Amino acid sequence: MMRRILKAAGTALAAAACLATAVPAAAAAPPGPRPVAAEAPSALRADQADQFGYLGAVSTGLAALASLPDPDRSPAGTNDFTCKPSATHPYPVVLVHGTFTNAFASWSGLAPVLKNAGYCVFALNYGESTPHALLKATGHIPDSAKQLAAYVDKVLSATGASKVDLVGHSQGGGLTPEWYLRFENGAAKVHHLVGINPSNHGTNASGLAHLVDAGLDVAGKVGKPLGLDSPAAKEQTIGSSVLQQLYANGDTEPGVTYTTIVTRTDLVVTPYTNQFLKAGSGATVHNILLQNVCPLDLTGHAGGIYDPNVNRLVLNALDPAHAKPVRCAVMPVPL
Repeated sequence: MMRRILKAAGTALAAAACLATAVPAAAAAPPGPRPVAAEAPSALRADQADQFGYLGAVSTGLAALASLPDPDRSPAGTNDFTCKPSATHPYPVVLVHGTFTNAFASWSGLAPVLKNAGYCVFALNYGESTPHALLKATGHIPDSAKQLAAYVDKVLSATGASKVDLVGHSQGGGLTPEWYLRFENGAAKVHHLVGINPSNHGTNASGLAHLVDAGLDVAGKVGKPLGLDSPAAKEQTIGSSVLQQLYANGDTEPGVTYTTIVTRTDLVVTPYTNQFLKAGSGATVHNILLQNVCPLDLTGHAGGIYDPNVNRLVLNALDPAHAKPVRCAVMPVPL
């Protein structure tokens, strides 16, 4: 087991190093992360989805470090605006990162897997407080949803597809795409929303929000170094006006399929049961608790996007007709 873990960590580091030096494509593309050439190095294939990420949180951290020189760069396998969807995979996949991160840091593992599985894959950066910020998705969620709406329109225009599939993490799998679906006409343009550890229904941040209720200025002097004073962080807190408006008429939009992939060991979006959705009229919801599939997977909030078991669950959700068994790699660290 230790040999496999060390091998996986080495693979993650090698992948991050290769991706950090990949040369962006020269072809013009709509605004967003700079595209990466189709031949950009990738250590990950679709058939390796169950083999990569034994140290998911470590992989996340390595990718974040690799994004430091250029926080706006694209993950390998994404943002080829000449890509045309196939009959097998007719919906382009748009990857939506979470709060306090960026597209490269979040999707350098899953994006190449999806690309090599035959999807047209796109990844945006959004919600910046300042241009080229390392930590993104910190702005007001309604504003971020408008940015997502504009990006999806560009993807649809470039690819000729009728709809997209959204795959997101944390805020990017929850509040931002859900606001887009409900208030920015996104339901007419989205086939499937897959949320990995999504911030649905908000969080008490393992009790930090209760400290605010008790009078501690967590979102001010105490929380500012952690970014807890950002609009996005406040709006994802249980009871926020954004949450009240978003869920006033239920969780879902007609015609959209929703999948949530949730871990019991999530210490960021808490309680973890908030992440599940209830299907309304005309919608389909699949709520997946990771430990019900893989009991020895203790991945937490950050590591889920580099978890091989989650990779397979995403692939299966996007293409249930060709779903494969999850091989259940052991993930011993709840990060």
